[in-house]
Amino acid sequence: MNSRERIMAAINHKQADRIPIDIGSSMMTGIHQVAYNRWRRYLGLPEENSIRFFEPSMQIVYASEDFLDRLEIDTRPALPAWPASYPLDIHEDEQSLSYYDEWGYGLKMPKSDPIYYSLYHHPLNPISTLSEIKQYSFPNPTDPTRLVPIAKEIAWAEEKNKAIVLNNVCAGTMEVASWLRGLDQFLIDLALEPEIAEFLLDKVVEFKLAYWEMVLAEFGDRVDVVIESDDIGTQTSTLMSPRMYRKYIKPCHKKILDFIHSKTSAKVFFHSCGAIRPIIPDFIEIGVDIINPVQFNLAGMEPASLKKEFGRDIVFWGGGVETQSILGGGTTEQVRENVRQQIEVLADDGGFVFATVHNIQADVPPENLNAMWEAIMEFGKY
Repeated sequence: MNSRERIMAAINHKQADRIPIDIGSSMMTGIHQVAYNRWRRYLGLPEENSIRFFEPSMQIVYASEDFLDRLEIDTRPALPAWPASYPLDIHEDEQSLSYYDEWGYGLKMPKSDPIYYSLYHHPLNPISTLSEIKQYSFPNPTDPTRLVPIAKEIAWAEEKNKAIVLNNVCAGTMEVASWLRGLDQFLIDLALEPEIAEFLLDKVVEFKLAYWEMVLAEFGDRVDVVIESDDIGTQTSTLMSPRMYRKYIKPCHKKILDFIHSKTSAKVFFHSCGAIRPIIPDFIEIGVDIINPVQFNLAGMEPASLKKEFGRDIVFWGGGVETQSILGGGTTEQVRENVRQQIEVLADDGGFVFATVHNIQADVPPENLNAMWEAIMEFGKY
């Protein structure tokens, strides 16, 4: 089997020759630049000094082909470019690096600990009325320069028989709205000023639909997986009540997913961190084909139970190894055993693509990463 055949089998709930592997097809299944270069050196590959990121904030790399080939990765990303209409402009002072996203929120990374950029400026936070918010200038989703790298990336993946993962244009619908207002204020809006929250959600949906219309008209028949996302979970529960999710956020997700499904036969991969079990049936109902990251160490997210209840209806893309303590802080034997256990539970009858639980972080030792990869190769054969 080639890589694309392997992925297509898994996402159609069939067993392949082995479990397919994803590292680096998205900014939710990727690797931080620090861990990336450490692993490259461990593998005997030259360190990369000029790195392309999925986007600046998380420092997740667009991995080079030598690295992906060495690890027999089955996926390749198709990634929209930063728009020429809003060029990236990173400012530097004595203490930090910072920039503004095209939506207008600000992000900053301290020079003393240059791991991630964090949100620090919410442009609509001081505004208190809907009429003022309606005057805000929202970005242009159809800037054609977004599409410039995608054709080359798809052709590259097709030549090597890799599965093509088409990435989304921005963060999740609720995420973007909450970053414009600040999360606390946005949740207050949902409870007390829902017309403000709904206006912002509609604006993000409008933006996403325009992007998907443009990119799927061009490439919809050549991609295998399409990514959407929204972080609805925390470490202990959903971020809001399932009732509130169903009233305000679920209709937005459904509108986007219905549109994507109408334009392509590609499967929809939906990323949502956290303890989201109460709303997994909602995701299935609105057309989510693939769920990520499968944060199996949280309440309600036990992998055997998830597989038993939802395994016929949804593909688990992630959940391959726990990243909050084991991958970064465990021994190589603990990593190996965790990978073995997860494969044993999730791989039965297909419907599983191996990826770590969210991104590989900067502090993960290359020895642990190699132990993970060797365990996949040992235990991942059908």
